[in-house]
Amino acid sequence: MTRIRLEQIRDCLEGGVPATIATCGEDGLPNASLLTQVQYVDGDHVALTYQFFNKTRHNILANPYAMVQVMDPVSAMEFRLTLRYLRTETSGPLFEAMRARLAGIAAHAHMQDVFVLRGADLYRVLDIEAVDDTGRLPCSGPRPSLLPAVRRICDRLSRCPDLDDLIDTALDGMTGPLGLRHVMMFIAGGGPSAAAPPDRLYALSSRGFDTSGAGFEVGMQDGIVGVAARERVPIRITNVAAEYSYSRAAGGGPTVLSAIPFPGRTPPGSQMAVPVQCGQRLLGVLYAESAEEWRFCYDDEDALATVAAHLGVTMALLEATASPADPGPARICPHGGGAPVTVRYYPVDDSVFIDGDYLIKGIAGAILSIILRDHLRDGRCDFTNRELRLHPDLRLPEVSDNLEARLILLQRRLTDRSDALRLQKTGRGRLRLVLRGPVTLETVG
Repeated sequence: MTRIRLEQIRDCLEGGVPATIATCGEDGLPNASLLTQVQYVDGDHVALTYQFFNKTRHNILANPYAMVQVMDPVSAMEFRLTLRYLRTETSGPLFEAMRARLAGIAAHAHMQDVFVLRGADLYRVLDIEAVDDTGRLPCSGPRPSLLPAVRRICDRLSRCPDLDDLIDTALDGMTGPLGLRHVMMFIAGGGPSAAAPPDRLYALSSRGFDTSGAGFEVGMQDGIVGVAARERVPIRITNVAAEYSYSRAAGGGPTVLSAIPFPGRTPPGSQMAVPVQCGQRLLGVLYAESAEEWRFCYDDEDALATVAAHLGVTMALLEATASPADPGPARICPHGGGAPVTVRYYPVDDSVFIDGDYLIKGIAGAILSIILRDHLRDGRCDFTNRELRLHPDLRLPEVSDNLEARLILLQRRLTDRSDALRLQKTGRGRLRLVLRGPVTLETVG
């Protein structure tokens, strides 16, 4: 009989039906308990939730072998997994991914105070057998393969000429071929200087929401996006988990970093976040949500992780191959004869307010202050990425400065929040300041 592989029964590990674990103590007496979660790790390993100091825990430390029975939620077929305990992880990517999923299960069952993860128990899978002994495998139903869609998206990403087009292509691919209706792209940033490791993420662009959310920021401890970024691991929650949402500003909710509201649902039914990296460098996070519970399965997670991996490499490649732009002849910047506008800039955190309304802070805010200062001094309106990158007031690192992403964030934030001024892209590495009326820049502090 052909050996059953763990990948063939991954639907049984989605948590739709509780699993059962059987262990045996030193005295030879068996014990059976329900399991909250069986986590797929790879083709040879699973992780089980360690939540209580109970008989199962005592047995497994004395005798490292266990048998777990799981059920396919569609076909009702059952399978037995023979396991050997390896170790318990109490921090890191596996632990955080399981803790996030457990939080969703706990919220769904109204047992947030009971379902607390103490550790992720890692097991090697020694054998899998079908309970009915027919050798059949569960039918996964009419779920189409996402691989052709992933291939099309990655091909389009490879052809993008710049970061702006790359981000739009990635989000369009997520909402189109992958069928994820509500998605966002976050970029990594923050820290005491541009060269410091990122300590937060900024929403750069989105699809499917009432507002773009550009500029919304979260810390590395906050919600599903922050945890995915901090631990560099995909996280998928298939039902409501308040601990990992952005809907609460107090009472145990995430730290409020942003004056810009999160555009997502309150609360979502399902969430998924995947880090975007190039090597060990964190570039951002792709986020998807749905009003439906159990909307995202492991196929969606695998597909989004593959897109994120290709996106990260392409982002780094575009950054490394960006050619210096010629600023061209100086051009005086006229305004449209509209009402005067006052921009206030606070160097303490590089925050910018337009006519008293908050716009942005951080490196993006510092960039806008430099552009306005040069305009007011020289009357110019055309700028290049190269001159901004080399500007001493920005204190950007020599490599991996992520300048293009910060410029896109600033452009989209201005589009969302201000009719008084715009930054238009006029070519690769070039942008133009467009004013509705005369502008005044006030530096405070």
